[in-house]
Amino acid sequence: MIDFDRLAGRLVAFSRILAPISAAAVALGCLSTPAAAAPTRYPLEVSNCGQTVRFDRPPQKIVSIGQGMTEVLFSLGLADKIAGTAVWVGPVLKEFEAENRKIKRLADNDPSFESVVGEAPDLVTAEFEWHVGSQGSVAKREQFEALGINTYVSPADCVAKVNADGGDGVRKQLFTMDLIYQEIRELSQIFDIQGRGDALIADLKKRESDAVASIRGARLGDIPVVFWFSSKEVEGDAFVAGKNSAPAYILKTLGARNVVTTDEEWPLVGWETIASANPSVIVIATMDRRLYAADDPAVKIDFLEKDPVTSQLEAVRNRRFIQMDGQSMNPTIRTIDGIETLAHGINAFGLSQ
Repeated sequence: MIDFDRLAGRLVAFSRILAPISAAAVALGCLSTPAAAAPTRYPLEVSNCGQTVRFDRPPQKIVSIGQGMTEVLFSLGLADKIAGTAVWVGPVLKEFEAENRKIKRLADNDPSFESVVGEAPDLVTAEFEWHVGSQGSVAKREQFEALGINTYVSPADCVAKVNADGGDGVRKQLFTMDLIYQEIRELSQIFDIQGRGDALIADLKKRESDAVASIRGARLGDIPVVFWFSSKEVEGDAFVAGKNSAPAYILKTLGARNVVTTDEEWPLVGWETIASANPSVIVIATMDRRLYAADDPAVKIDFLEKDPVTSQLEAVRNRRFIQMDGQSMNPTIRTIDGIETLAHGINAFGLSQ
């Protein structure tokens, strides 16, 4: 079994090393590049997840809740404005290791409301509405507003998505990268750095296009795939990607089929049900987190190969396991990493033939 996540990661890291060069070319004004966006005019009002947020100037001090949100801020060159972070699944993107070491980590998981406001931020950003929202595990947006602190929640977690149950939520429409691009554009406007946002979006779109081109001509529509994030108990039901999730977008982009058909973002599904679809490929989440019994990818694979039901699956008998960073399975800039990782796996397994 090949760790495709690591293989793709090397190429991704190289691409990101070149990204600043590409951004510089954009800044110099290549003839084919559209005119630069107009600077932000303050006060600026942004409609965000059902609330209107007003900015009288660019925020000066941020607390970022959610690894995906933090990595977007890093990618926009805003590390010097981040006072604290929380909710981490795994290591930060390699190119941001130095910056990340300088920033206080308030908690690996949910931070307390007191620890967030203790950093005196003028903006709190959140990857997930369950942390900062109507049922926020950290706080409601109104609690921050009462203290004069603005909040911004990723559109990917609230557009056509219901988070009322406090869990992973129900997504009514297929997630697309357009929601991440919306987030990048809005944050770029809030901080008046539109050029950086445009360059980042252009790089992400090119990487997606290149990944699709790498398996061009493949007929993958009949290849069933399941994304397994984790399980509370190793032999229990599995958290697998729903039909409108970020992994579903990865599959649609590459032309493969999700074996799960529910609207829930990460439904708990029994292995007997998964076995009835007999997936040809199992994508296994990797992470440093050890919250659940099956967070460790080695534990996942050991179960798949020894369980009397799962050991008979086509993917298991042929050892078609693709290890993918858990953050690539969330709606983030790393969703593009996920597309690249799955494309590498499809080619390596000969499924694109």
